Amino acid sequence: MSSTDTGGRRLHLVWRIAIVFAAATLTWLFIDWAGDALFGPDYDRGRHVASAVATTALAVPMIVVAYRYLDGLPWSGLRRGTPGTVGRLLLVGMAGYLIPATLAVAAISVLGELRIDLRGSLVEVVLSVLALVVLVFLYEALPEELIFRGYLYRNLATALPRWAAVLAQAVLFTLFGVAVGAAGSADRVVLFFAFACVQGIIRVVTDTLWVPVGFHLAFQTAEQIVGSHWDVFAVSDLALLQEIALGLIPLALGALTIQILWSRTLGRPDARRRSPSTPAGPRSTP
Repeated sequence: MSSTDTGGRRLHLVWRIAIVFAAATLTWLFIDWAGDALFGPDYDRGRHVASAVATTALAVPMIVVAYRYLDGLPWSGLRRGTPGTVGRLLLVGMAGYLIPATLAVAAISVLGELRIDLRGSLVEVVLSVLALVVLVFLYEALPEELIFRGYLYRNLATALPRWAAVLAQAVLFTLFGVAVGAAGSADRVVLFFAFACVQGIIRVVTDTLWVPVGFHLAFQTAEQIVGSHWDVFAVSDLALLQEIALGLIPLALGALTIQILWSRTLGRPDARRRSPSTPAGPRSTP
């Protein structure tokens, strides 16, 4: 690939990826720094809300600007979903996680290895889950998927085989986790890489960004709602629940589950049309 494309108006692929990766990393570091300055280093619900809103408010325009000025591709040149289509795709992604995760939790509980009790009323639990879904969507699922399985994967896939693009975006996602402090140990590094590989495979299987967003949304909501910050469940073995039942098993089976759901329900041209971050034809292809 030459150093410029489309008549010299577009930066080389490597520079485009480097700029967006650096901008994303700096954005997350800035939000974390601002959160420490305003709310302190400990968890605070107000900080969670402010960080979630700020992340989407900064990340989405950043990707729009990157497509427009780095790729020479206006937002209108991308395939985007209608509200009805996007909703169905999100549900497929969420189901791809929730089906194996629910079966894993049920099986481990039946075996007597895990006990989960409500700390409050069912209404309180439902309201907490709904609030967390919104926060995860704004703080992690939407912005991270737009950047890594959206912009970065889309650009990598123009120059690499799909399997190589999946691995490359997974490496970038893992480096991002290390840089922002979210992957500060060996097991977290492995988790970030494995999660990004699964998300990349889902992106390839479905040829849409919204299914990975749905999977990401369900994964992070399930992992966080059982933690101490929300205090709605009493869990006998939190490590077993988070690492195995809600982590390893659904990650191992998630892509296969989505492939089955996709081929049987939504693997039709009308269900896949106008999804974001996928070329819509010669006019938008880099």
